[in-house]
Amino acid sequence: MIDQKLKRALGQSAKAVEVVAATHNSVMRAYTSHWVTQVSFEEPIVMASVSPKHDTYPLMIASGAFTVSFLAGDQVHIGQYFSYPGRRFHYIAPEYLTEVDGHPIVPDCLSWVHAEIFQTMTMEDHELLFARVTDFGYGRLRNDPLVYSSRHGWRVASEKARAPGESPRDALLQRLTAAGYSAVIEDESED
Repeated sequence: MIDQKLKRALGQSAKAVEVVAATHNSVMRAYTSHWVTQVSFEEPIVMASVSPKHDTYPLMIASGAFTVSFLAGDQVHIGQYFSYPGRRFHYIAPEYLTEVDGHPIVPDCLSWVHAEIFQTMTMEDHELLFARVTDFGYGRLRNDPLVYSSRHGWRVASEKARAPGESPRDALLQRLTAAGYSAVIEDESED
């Protein structure tokens, strides 16, 4: 069990909310996560963290794949539904998942990616599944995403962090020049 003071520190992190789904032998299951992340710039690789106790896990392993739907701010009800094992709700909301080209996705999500698992890593109470994105689709890209932190709970990410026309990068480049350094960035991929 994580120390409560450490848990409070970790709770400051806000992350996008996703629904991770898998299908195998005509059975479709999903769970809400904020522990899916892109892990490579050079290749389209994502990592999902899942509890082996969840009813989606065996389908992910058996199919060798999963699909991630990125939720919009107005889809908190869908995120809440999948945040509990589906059996608790007796799978009463089948409309929250649909199939697109054989992939289980949340209708009207911001976007989705389908990924094929190539490596797993066992952690204390979760499995990390590393997967290569093989398909994707767009939904409502212009809508604000749903985010979660244990400190603030469910939120809609809608406020900009800087004023229009403000560029912290330009200000830093000006400071470099004023200090006598070159402000030319040679390899942009290092940023």
